[in-house]
Amino acid sequence: MISVIAFDGDDTLWHNERIFSMTQQKFRDLLSVYVEGERLDERLAAIELHNLGVFGYGIKGFVLSMIETAIDVSEGQVPASIVQALIDFGKEMLRHPVELLDGVDETVRRLALRHRLILITKGDLFDQESKVARSGLADLFWKIEIVSEKDERTYARLLEEHDIDPAQFIMVGNSIKSDILPVVRIGARAVHVPYEMTWVHERAELDPEAATRVWTLESVRDLPPLIARLSRRAV
Repeated sequence: MISVIAFDGDDTLWHNERIFSMTQQKFRDLLSVYVEGERLDERLAAIELHNLGVFGYGIKGFVLSMIETAIDVSEGQVPASIVQALIDFGKEMLRHPVELLDGVDETVRRLALRHRLILITKGDLFDQESKVARSGLADLFWKIEIVSEKDERTYARLLEEHDIDPAQFIMVGNSIKSDILPVVRIGARAVHVPYEMTWVHERAELDPEAATRVWTLESVRDLPPLIARLSRRAV
């Protein structure tokens, strides 16, 4: 039986990557005098990857990486006005309203009636806490976990801390790299609900062995019937 259902936050419960994508387009427009868009994207992606171990995930690290990229591609000539504009972009992102994906509110409320729910989301603590509070969903979760990384060690630690049997745990998320593969590798199950776009550093492939413990849904609305089927199968 499935006793605990965990949800990712960004791009599973609420929109997130589209905000980054819109900001990155504004970044391209600002820096177009120095470098073409494709080359700028490649340089930003490389700098973001290098900075993950320093800044972690989230908007603040993204803004700092944009500033570093601007300095790099302009050979140190980027004016203060552009740096200020990038800082302002970050503030706009942090203030952006939390927009739930279609079907999320009713689905989470329905599942909370019969299951313990956990929110497991990664990123900047202040930003994630703010989004959770503004989502209107916080009271529906048994536990809320904001982590710096989502890997096998993190999931194993959380299940041990909360005394959860991996066989009774299922994770719902949009990222194969962060929400699916590490969960399956510790003996639990996962549900992949793809989002319309995926950050380059979250892209991964689902290997055949892992796929036997993963279900892919077009919409989060399809989750309650799936959970019901899996529960009946276990009886």
